[in-house]
Amino acid sequence: MIFPAIDLKAGQSVRLYQGDYSQTTLINADPVTQARQINAAGLSHLHLVDLDGAKSGQPENSATVAAIRAAFKGMIELGGGIRSYELAAHYLTLGVDRLIIGSAALTNPTLVRQLLTDFGGERIVIGIDGQNGQVAINGWLEQSQTKMSALMATMMASGATNFIVTDVARDGTMRGPNVELLSQLHAKLPAANLVASGGIRDVADLAALQAIGIRDAIIGKALYEGSVTLQELAEADAC
Repeated sequence: MIFPAIDLKAGQSVRLYQGDYSQTTLINADPVTQARQINAAGLSHLHLVDLDGAKSGQPENSATVAAIRAAFKGMIELGGGIRSYELAAHYLTLGVDRLIIGSAALTNPTLVRQLLTDFGGERIVIGIDGQNGQVAINGWLEQSQTKMSALMATMMASGATNFIVTDVARDGTMRGPNVELLSQLHAKLPAANLVASGGIRDVADLAALQAIGIRDAIIGKALYEGSVTLQELAEADAC
């Protein structure tokens, strides 16, 4: 599955450079229209991030998420600041298909276990973000000492099956995905479904990921830089 990404900040679609909130590029002032364009190209999966929520832990772009949900036909996954049961339930009631839990997986594992118990591993996805194999939290503003593989193993024991793995150092850089990291994690935890995120430039990068057994990927900056088109992604997604 290929997930074009829409990152939301103040109700608009933007891109950050390596998670730096001070380096913001406006992609589309109307993310609802952007979501419709993704649909129209033949893609039926969408990755949303509430960047404001990732910092505050509150649903800062909830109205925009609801508008995108009403406009987009297909699966929507959402991440960014989901650190309470109430907020998770709110978004699921809104019609979001699956939620991405990031920081809370490390800081509040009891909450994540409860979410996995109540909603299952198909609706609760764990976001593993980091650098040098170690987890970053709170909108990538803090670096922990926990290994990505260790957090994944803990979450799998609680029922998680899907993990979005983002190398913060690659995100928004157009340097290609960290195939070495993903390959190591895949080898260490073969039962986990890994979703590659960060640095993917084109369909050749998607092929490189498939070669190591990773079929799911999130595409952000490459679309807006023009190194890959929605049509190319739709064709790759159909293979």
